[in-house]
Amino acid sequence: QVRLVESGGGLVQPGGSLRLSCVVSASNFRWNSVAWNRQAPGKEREWVARILSSGGTSYTDSVKGRFTISRDNTKNTVYLQMNSLKPEDTAVYYCSFGGTYGQGTQVTVSS
Repeated sequence: QVRLVESGGGLVQPGGSLRLSCVVSASNFRWNSVAWNRQAPGKEREWVARILSSGGTSYTDSVKGRFTISRDNTKNTVYLQMNSLKPEDTAVYYCSFGGTYGQGTQVTVSS
């Protein structure tokens, strides 16, 4: 059974940075893509970024140039480096793998 555990969320001021981590307990981790998603209060969950097994990446337009997704296959871990954070980035951030989601980590951007 696949299990995902996110960490690294918190409260940060506008313009600040956070790095989220997602540990994936799956034997086929290195051969599959992983995504980060987020859900803001009162809104539907949206896709944020994806990293392929090849290392190729893609991002939703609102985070391009500010967020960077990466992976460490030796640790079964995916990261989301978030820079220049804005209040509209406030959300619960979830990673997903093969249709399974973690429990999420809260990111709040506020002064």
